[in-house]
This record gives sequence, structure tokens and C-alpha cells, in this order.
Amino acid sequence: MSKVFQRGGCVYIMANLYHNVLYTGVTSDIIGRVSDHKNCVYPTSFTAKYKCHKLVYYCFYSHIEEAIAEEKRIKGSSKEHKRQLVNSINPEWVDLYASLLE
Repeated sequence: MSKVFQRGGCVYIMANLYHNVLYTGVTSDIIGRVSDHKNCVYPTSFTAKYKCHKLVYYCFYSHIEEAIAEEKRIKGSSKEHKRQLVNSINPEWVDLYASLLE
């Protein structure tokens, strides 16, 4: 059974195969949005261009406004801070997408 989050939001980080390109985003539909990234639904997007197809971090918030504020904070931080954030919950940098579908 998939997880359904109706009113809140989710901040997430996608990485490329070599973990040297990171993309930070926010959504109210994490499963659908990550699927879009993985399938290059928007072929001219950053994630398609740099092949950021691996979900390496996500965090849910009860309100979308909280998620948007956190996304802005993360985007404003250094690449090293983003790496530390990923390492704090996913030290192996595995693709977490399958865990959303459980």
C-alpha cells in the first residue's frame, strides 16, 4: 500500500549516479514527482539534463508551507551541507524510491 499525504508537503533530494550533482525539490506528491524525474517526463529539466534519477533524501511536513521554507533553506546551503543531510539518513546513498511504495 502506498503512502498518501494529502495536506502536507515533502522536501526531497535527487542525485545522479556519481552523487556529484544534487537537486532539491518540494512536492505534495512525492511518489508522482520522483516518478516524473526517473522517467524524464520533462526532458529539458535540470534532473533530466544531469540524470538525477536517484531519490537519496526526503522529509515530510504537515503543511506545504513548512516544506517550501525548508526547501529554500536547503537550496541556500552549501553542497557539503546537502551531502551531510543525505548522509544523516542515508549513508549508503541508496535509492529510497522503493521504500515509498511499500
